[in-house]
Amino acid sequence: MTAPPVLLLLPGLLCDSRLWRDQVAAFSPSLRCVVADLALDDNLGSMAARALDAVPGDAPICLLGLSMGGYVALEVMRRAPSRIARLALMDTSARPDTPEQARRRRGLLALSRSGQFRGVTPRLLPQLLHPEHLAGPLGEEVRAMAERLGREAFARQQRAILARPDSRPGLCAIRVPTLVAVGEADVLTPPELAAEIAAGIPGASLHRIPRTAHLPPMEDPPAVNALLHAWLAPALAAPQHDPA
Repeated sequence: MTAPPVLLLLPGLLCDSRLWRDQVAAFSPSLRCVVADLALDDNLGSMAARALDAVPGDAPICLLGLSMGGYVALEVMRRAPSRIARLALMDTSARPDTPEQARRRRGLLALSRSGQFRGVTPRLLPQLLHPEHLAGPLGEEVRAMAERLGREAFARQQRAILARPDSRPGLCAIRVPTLVAVGEADVLTPPELAAEIAAGIPGASLHRIPRTAHLPPMEDPPAVNALLHAWLAPALAAPQHDPA
């Protein structure tokens, strides 16, 4: 028998399972939900392999990545397309860093090596959260995620991001049902980058999530869960059989 599908969730830079807390709560009664650990490797290939290893056997994978997790999801699609049943890319980009973006990342790496890692500071929060969410508890939760991952994980992840390839030429080869979503107010990976991805993947759907920025799964869980429910509908409706 075919193993039941798995929802594999890939966090962004300095994010952990808290990013996906409300999605796991919503879908774990119907699907096995796995949050990959992307804090242990310094290249996308190793991150992709570790994420795939977290899903046992031949279970079909519904793959969802946000930001850096989206870069890893595209690497998974290059390495193991036959294992992926559905793909969702959220608040991410198919482009490599611009020279200016790469310069800023290297500067942050240098600061972290000198012992000046500060995680997500109040100064950075407006780039991650919609203005409506800055004064609430989400800011502290975002900062807490960054502190849990810490300086060494930050350095590994930034090195992986710096070395990522241009994924745009390979988008046309993706042949699974694909959802592309982005916070309407995302300034880090703005809506036009999501539109570029959706235009490159045959049949992909594009959704902008109002009143959210770079972290919609935390900022508006009901809106994100509604999008994911529609995307996951065939997997949720499939008969669930335990492997023989």
